[in-house]
Amino acid sequence: MSESGSGAWDPSSGASRWPEAFELATRLASDAGDSVRAILLYGSRLLKTRPDRHSALDFVVIVDDYRSFYEHLSRADELHRPVRVMSSLSHVLAPNVIAYAPEEGRAGLAKCLIVSKAHFERALGPNPPDHFLLGRMLQRVGEVWARGPEESDWVRRQISGAHSRVLDWMAPYLEEDVDARGLGRRLLEVCYQGELRPESKGRAGAIFEAQEPHFARVLEPALRSAVSQGRMVEREGKYALASPVPGRVARRWRRYFRRSKARTTLRWFKHMMTFANWLPYVVRKVERHTGRTIELTTLERKLPLIFLWPRAIHVLLTRPRREIRS
Repeated sequence: MSESGSGAWDPSSGASRWPEAFELATRLASDAGDSVRAILLYGSRLLKTRPDRHSALDFVVIVDDYRSFYEHLSRADELHRPVRVMSSLSHVLAPNVIAYAPEEGRAGLAKCLIVSKAHFERALGPNPPDHFLLGRMLQRVGEVWARGPEESDWVRRQISGAHSRVLDWMAPYLEEDVDARGLGRRLLEVCYQGELRPESKGRAGAIFEAQEPHFARVLEPALRSAVSQGRMVEREGKYALASPVPGRVARRWRRYFRRSKARTTLRWFKHMMTFANWLPYVVRKVERHTGRTIELTTLERKLPLIFLWPRAIHVLLTRPRREIRS
């Protein structure tokens, strides 16, 4: 599976399509022993949505066992936090986010979401705990490394299942008729509203434009299935809800997104503990997406949990409405 939800397993496709990502993923899988099952690529480097030379590769690393993964990474001298702390935090607001930067970054940098098969399956299932992982895996994803065809097939089934269930939670947010592309655009708007993010308010639109064919391909089957089930009707090339969404269903999903936003916000505190050198990474990300140069004070650098909040709130309140283009 070179692209999410399509194609037969080809162990060479990751190397040919994303050579830098494949090389770093292969090295990570080697450092982690036999604990890694698959490594997926997503985000700005895959979509080519204004990455710069500082942009990390975005990986989802699916593992068998958290403790085994972190123990192997520690032995390879690529883990900069205690194994016990990392494995314990894996079960709190999964997944953990770590930086993988072999040779002090000279061999590449990846921001890795470390998630077990069980947590991955739950996150993409019919009753996800929040939208953090689901919102990312519904987008275009590339598989850069897998233990074998069975793992690749399993990943494909999880992602395809998530695509098929999109209308379960999107129906309350469909105010007008949509086609697959329109559903994809609205989906990203809902997902981005469900997180506190430093990017511009127009970021969801830019991300959609970078993967419009993907949404047309993967969401059309969900719409057609909804028609066959009587949940939607097709008219003039678009789809509409066959009947209004019951109030209790709409309230359930609005509560879900409020809870998801709270959980995603709380994750920032965990990221500060698990992601080595998180502050320079966040500063570069904000600079790239806002077009501003940020100079931290000494107190902000030394005690960010205390003194960085006013600046963080200012960034969120003054985000540009449109995506900054280079």
